[in-house]
Amino acid sequence: MAEDLKTEAPVIIAPVIIKKYANRRLYNTQTSSYVTLDHLCEMVKQGTDFEVHDARTGDDITRSVLTQIIFEEEAKGQNLLPIRFLRQLIRFYGDPMQSFVPGYLDLSMQSFVKNQKEMRERIAKVFGGGNLAVEALAHENMAMFERTMQMFTPFSPPQNPPEQPDTPVASDHSDLSDLKTQMEEMRRQLAELSERK
Repeated sequence: MAEDLKTEAPVIIAPVIIKKYANRRLYNTQTSSYVTLDHLCEMVKQGTDFEVHDARTGDDITRSVLTQIIFEEEAKGQNLLPIRFLRQLIRFYGDPMQSFVPGYLDLSMQSFVKNQKEMRERIAKVFGGGNLAVEALAHENMAMFERTMQMFTPFSPPQNPPEQPDTPVASDHSDLSDLKTQMEEMRRQLAELSERK
């Protein structure tokens, strides 16, 4: 062959190791410095992968530290998790369907992140941007998420639908119709993903 074909193996970046000591201090082994939960929160937002290990036992405690970050953010007033969602999530602990929930939540979040950019562009086009449009989408997504979560507990009593915020009337009805069609398609895809698990 005139030209050698070279295939490069994908570069795998090892996660940063954070050690948590008995005094609750967190130590970043990559930068050789102590860090706080706020630092770890920023690392997550920047897409830096890390694992947190108990310094004494070596156990992986990443899940509990990430949960603690969420707790801290909620305590600061960054209310991302609705009360009904939290209650429903707590009900799944010890439930026979518990093993299906992590996979479902992971797939739902991956789907949401994948479509996030397109949804923002569509909302900006339909509503002219602004916080009301984003808030309306957030309410719609949570309503869809709660309906899907109820599929796991079909015998639970029906809940009142969430109140819809007042949203501006779109001047272009065809764009609004397209947005509704896309939302229905997302619902259908989420339902299919949950059935595959």
